[in-house]
Amino acid sequence: MKALITRRSVIIVSTALLLAIISIISVNVFSSAGPATGFANTVTRPVRALASSVAQVFENIFSAIYRYDELEKRNEDLQRLVVRYEQDFRDARALAEENERLRDLLDFRERHGDYDHEMATLESWGSDNWSSSFIINRGYTNSDIRRGMGVATEYGALIGQVFEVGATNSVVITILDTKFSAAAFVGRREGGDEGDGSVTVKGDFTYMRSGLLIIDNIDDDLIVRPGDVVSTSGLGAVFPTGLVVGNVEDVFRHASGIGRFATVRPMRDINTVSNVFVILEFENPD
Repeated sequence: MKALITRRSVIIVSTALLLAIISIISVNVFSSAGPATGFANTVTRPVRALASSVAQVFENIFSAIYRYDELEKRNEDLQRLVVRYEQDFRDARALAEENERLRDLLDFRERHGDYDHEMATLESWGSDNWSSSFIINRGYTNSDIRRGMGVATEYGALIGQVFEVGATNSVVITILDTKFSAAAFVGRREGGDEGDGSVTVKGDFTYMRSGLLIIDNIDDDLIVRPGDVVSTSGLGAVFPTGLVVGNVEDVFRHASGIGRFATVRPMRDINTVSNVFVILEFENPD
C-alpha cells in the first residue's frame, strides 16, 4: 500500500491543505468568505476533484483486498472439503477391496469343501535375505497346524508350506524359498494331453529375489511353453491335487547344452498376501 503513495500525491495533498488554511484565515479576518476564499475555492476545485478520485481508488483497493481475503478463505474451505472427499473415497475403496477379499475367502471355502482347512493371518515377513518366509497367527495351542502342511491363498493358489510350528504362531516358507519343492504338472507329452507332464517345481536362490521359482531337468519329450499353467500333481500326498503354483515365464537350455529348465511366476504376488488358508487334511483322487 505504501507504494501507492507517490511524491506527486504528497505535493497535491500539501497544496490542498495550504489553500484550506488560507481560506480559513480569510474567513476569520474578513468575517466573510472574502476574495481569498473565492480564490481558494477556485484553485482547489480541481484538487478536491482529484482527492475524491484518489479516495475512490483507495476505496476500490480496500474493497479488492477484502474480496481477496474472502476468496482466499473460501479457497481454503474448498481445499479442506477436497481433502475430506479424497479421504472418503480412499475409505470407500478400501472397504470395497475388503468386501471383495472376504467374498474370495468365502468362495475358497465353497470351492474346496473337500479340504479341512483353517484361515490364518499373516503377522510379519521373515528378515533373512537367504530365504523367503512369513509368520502366521496359528500354532499348536490354537489350531491343528503341523509342519509340512500346504498354505494357499483365497484364490486357491499354493503360496507356501508350514516349516516351523510354535505355540501361537508358525513360520511358513513361500514357494520361492530354496527349501520348497512340490510335485507338479505342466505342459504335455508329445502325443499326450495338455497338463500331463510330471515335473518338480522348486525354489531357487538365483531367481528368488526376482519373484520366480524354477522347474529343472525338463524331459526332452515334454512340451513346455511360456504361459503354461503349473499346478500340483498330488504325488507324494504332500499337497492336494490341482493347486495352482503359477505360470511358466520362460524356458531355457542349460549352459552345458544338456537339458532344459523353466522359470515360473507365482499366480499371486506373494508380497500382497494378508490372509491364507492352511490345508489341514485332504484326500486326493486315485
